[in-house]
Amino acid sequence: MANSRAAMTLRSGLSIPKPKSASSALAIGTDLLRNILFILFLFRWTRKSVLRLRGRGPFGTLFDAYASLQRASYAIFLRLPGVRSQVQSQVAEAIKKLESKLVPQGPGTSRYLTLPKEGWTDQQVRAELEKLGEMEHTRWEDGRVSGAVYHGEDTLIKVQSEAFERFMVANPIHPDVFPGVRKMEAEIVAMVLALFNAPVGAAGVTTSGGTESILMACLSARQKAYAERGVTEPEMIIPETAHAAFHKAASYFNIRVHQVACPAPSYSVSVKAVSRLVNSNTILLVGSAPSFPHGIIDDISALSRLALRRRLPLHVDCCLGSFLMPFLSRAGFATQPYDFTLKGVTSISCDTHKYGFAPKGNSTLLYRTAALRTYQYFISPDWSGGVYGSSGIAGSRPGALIASCWASLMSVGEKGYIDSCHAIVGTAKKIEAAIRENPALREDLTVMGEPLVSVVAFTSSTLNIYDIADSMSAKGWHLNALQNPPAMHVAVTMPIVKVVGKLLEDLVAVVEDEKERERVRIVEGKGKKGQARGDSAALYGVAGSLPDKSVVVQLAGGFLDTLYKA
Repeated sequence: MANSRAAMTLRSGLSIPKPKSASSALAIGTDLLRNILFILFLFRWTRKSVLRLRGRGPFGTLFDAYASLQRASYAIFLRLPGVRSQVQSQVAEAIKKLESKLVPQGPGTSRYLTLPKEGWTDQQVRAELEKLGEMEHTRWEDGRVSGAVYHGEDTLIKVQSEAFERFMVANPIHPDVFPGVRKMEAEIVAMVLALFNAPVGAAGVTTSGGTESILMACLSARQKAYAERGVTEPEMIIPETAHAAFHKAASYFNIRVHQVACPAPSYSVSVKAVSRLVNSNTILLVGSAPSFPHGIIDDISALSRLALRRRLPLHVDCCLGSFLMPFLSRAGFATQPYDFTLKGVTSISCDTHKYGFAPKGNSTLLYRTAALRTYQYFISPDWSGGVYGSSGIAGSRPGALIASCWASLMSVGEKGYIDSCHAIVGTAKKIEAAIRENPALREDLTVMGEPLVSVVAFTSSTLNIYDIADSMSAKGWHLNALQNPPAMHVAVTMPIVKVVGKLLEDLVAVVEDEKERERVRIVEGKGKKGQARGDSAALYGVAGSLPDKSVVVQLAGGFLDTLYKA
């Protein structure tokens, strides 16, 4: 009995826990999962904040935060009922004005909105084409357009037209059907690789233009980073003057962009700032040779050293420099290192349809190794239509354009490109010298940086540069207005070479007219540098100065819509 009582006492003194219910265990698991997710979220955003602080610095981070707050506040302001209706009314008015300029209207205007019941005769088609070609336009034929048309000589156009006609139906997606096009395409790539001092084993592709070349370079870098380093949140670091195609690539391929300042007086990218922004998500560094806005060559040598040190790809955008950069020294001009002789350069984009003088729709993308090129390929091995592969965005491509490009390169040759480099860059030097030295220009205009190639950009601290741009337009010139900072540029082409004297004469006259307007304003007590008046001012000087760019986006969208109004 004693033993029995002791056992009972012992049992009663012990608190044996009852099994917990399934719901209690689930609650504990849910809390644990929630805590883990919160810690991961906290770690993720803390890491991002640290990287941003390191890359942008405390003042840069504060400035970014202020700018974001300013944009958000202004966006809310623009959405207020009274403000929104007024803004929409002004945007609609601006777009209507744009349509009146671009879309033919009035008596005698023919519109073809449906197919003709019976096909036209050849004579009818030719007559209508003649009318379309003679529509009122800025006279590029007379050298009145900055960039856009880079050669345009009758003899070269004839050769290009013959090549185009000979390979009119060719499509390089069928190399067995059109072996000549395959051969010409491969030879174009080989010739451009040689121009840029590519090493043994280098490779490349042709594309439809500089934008596609840049898109594919960014895609290749993204795919490489994912395959080799597992990067799922890719970032690239670009100069603020880099081509807009890099932003398009970022939008298409979900790549975050870090823009780095290109401060005066050099307007070249700050390599120290680039270095601070590099992190484990960085997939690509970018430099321009030269940049589109100001015609400045970035310090590619320094970027190359940084790329090698951080083991990152470096893309050089030479779309604009194209067939000028490789011939600068041989034409007697100063240059800077920019090509594959720099070990850190892994890819280069070069437009053959700019200073290579090929028809529009031609560009090249070059890689240091063939392995880098494979990252831009698309291959579908199990499609029901058969194994499908393409080297770029397009599937079918016009072999006629490839043939015209090949014919252009072979027709002009090295000597022709050296001669054209001498003429084009020499003309750019004349424009630069006139702005720096001519008393009628140097007091009011300032050349931006030290341009070495074909683009001369200039600004003004005494006059409204957009009024100068619009006044030049009124005289029949189509020059490029720039923003951030306000400026304009001339991209010299072969047609401009012949009329540079007239260009400078008109620029002097326009500057004098604007100075006279300013003198009148001062006499009338209205102060200096009056409000700009023209179309360039409306887009860049007014809308462009707003913190929130939604108005500019609407105007640009309206412009794009207008292009498709029949």
